[in-house]
Amino acid sequence: MHGRRLPVTLAIVTLIAALLASGTGCSAPVETDTDTVQLVTTILPLGDFAKQVGGDRVNVTVMVPAGASPHTYEPTPGQMIAVSGADVYVKAGSGIEFELIWMDKLIDQNRDMTVVDCSEGITIMNGDPHIWNSPVNASLMVETICDGLIMIDPSGKDVYRSNCEDYKSQLAELDRNVRESFSEATERYFMMYHPSFGYLASQYELTQIAVEYEGKSPTPQVLQDVIDLARTHNLNYLFVDAQMSPFEAEGVAEAINAQIVTVDPLPADYISSMKEVAAAIATELE
Repeated sequence: MHGRRLPVTLAIVTLIAALLASGTGCSAPVETDTDTVQLVTTILPLGDFAKQVGGDRVNVTVMVPAGASPHTYEPTPGQMIAVSGADVYVKAGSGIEFELIWMDKLIDQNRDMTVVDCSEGITIMNGDPHIWNSPVNASLMVETICDGLIMIDPSGKDVYRSNCEDYKSQLAELDRNVRESFSEATERYFMMYHPSFGYLASQYELTQIAVEYEGKSPTPQVLQDVIDLARTHNLNYLFVDAQMSPFEAEGVAEAINAQIVTVDPLPADYISSMKEVAAAIATELE
C-alpha cells in the first residue's frame, strides 16, 4: 500500500502500554482466562478466519477496526496492552501499510508471542496486499492460521482441525458460487477506484480497471485512460471501498456516467461480504 505516513504517537502509545502492562499506570490490565489463546491480528477478515478456526478456545483482538483504513490507522494504548499479552499475532504479511509501519514495534512489545504469516504459499501480485480477497487464497490463509494455533496450543488440535476443515468447505462452496455468478459473462471488466479486488479478478479471469495509480490519485493522463477504458467496455458502475469517502470518486463517476457502488474489502463476515461483492460485480458483467 502507498501513501505511508509515520505515526507521531509511537512514543506515547508505547510508554502508556508499558506502564499499564507493568501495573504502574492508573489501571491494571484486565484479567483473562489463561486457558484461552490470546490472538491479535491486523484486519477484520483475518479476525473472522481466526474465530472460525479457533472457536471458543481463542480470544481475538483486531487492530484495524471497522471503518478504519490500514493506510493510516495507529494502535490505541488498549490495543498495545492486548499485544503485550498475546500468545500469537496473525499478520497478513502481504505489505499492508499498517504492518509495514507497526509490525516491528508490535513484536518489540511482546517478544514471546508467535507470529503467523498468512502470506505463506501465496504469490503476491504486483505488490498488491489484498491477498484475502480471493476464496482460494482465503482457504490457504485459514490453513496457515490453523497450523499456527496447533503449534502454540497442541491440546486443541482436534478442535482446530475440525473447525478449519468445516470452514474450508464453506469457502469451497463460496468459490463455486462466485465462479458460477461470473460464468456467463462475455465482457469481463469492472472498475474499482482503489484496486482492492485484483486477486478476485485474477482467480475468475476478470479484469479490474483501477482509478488509483500505484496507490495515488490518478494523473490527468491516467484518468483519461481510465475513462476511455470505461467507455470502451460500457461500464455502468464505479466500485469504491467502504473505508473511503465516495466524494473522491464522484468526478470519475460523472465523467463516465457511472453509478457509485460501495463494496467492503475488509469485512468482518468474510463469506457473506464476498457473496455481496461477487453479486455487485456480476451486475456490471451482465
